[in-house]
Amino acid sequence: MNLFHITVPQFEKNLQNMERWIDKAVDHAKNKKFEVDTLLVARLAPDQLPLVRQFQVVCDNAKMCAARLSGKEAPSHPDTEKTFDELRTRIRAVTEYVRSFKPADFEGAETRHVTLPWMPGKVLTGSDYVSDFALANFFFHYTTAYAIFRHNGVDVGKTDFIGSLPFKDA
Repeated sequence: MNLFHITVPQFEKNLQNMERWIDKAVDHAKNKKFEVDTLLVARLAPDQLPLVRQFQVVCDNAKMCAARLSGKEAPSHPDTEKTFDELRTRIRAVTEYVRSFKPADFEGAETRHVTLPWMPGKVLTGSDYVSDFALANFFFHYTTAYAIFRHNGVDVGKTDFIGSLPFKDA
């Protein structure tokens, strides 16, 4: 299977899920009468990244994975978001970037050498990169963002995490 099919659709779907989580966080803050952007500094543990960084890292993982597998250059985002509106802008920009890829962009990606900036002189094949790092790292930060919302009382559940399913008539 072309690596496009196990990466790009998941990134697009889950970035859209995250934007819906923001909607629920806004509603929660209104109902509880607090400023929603205060959630951006929330974290599950003192040594974990705050919510704003979880969102940024999810976005970075999606765009960098697509770029690395296709041999293209990813757009730069300077990690300056301080509001959920700014995060929405980033999510939408990354979603559009990821959506721009086609399966043909990933031809040969399984064997393409992928380098990671923190491992100079080392490479992974595209297949190993996706199966052993990219998807796991994407979902680690995606899950942590979800858990921070849950921990802070935002009404997100399993269906918000999973999102829509591609059911077909039997």
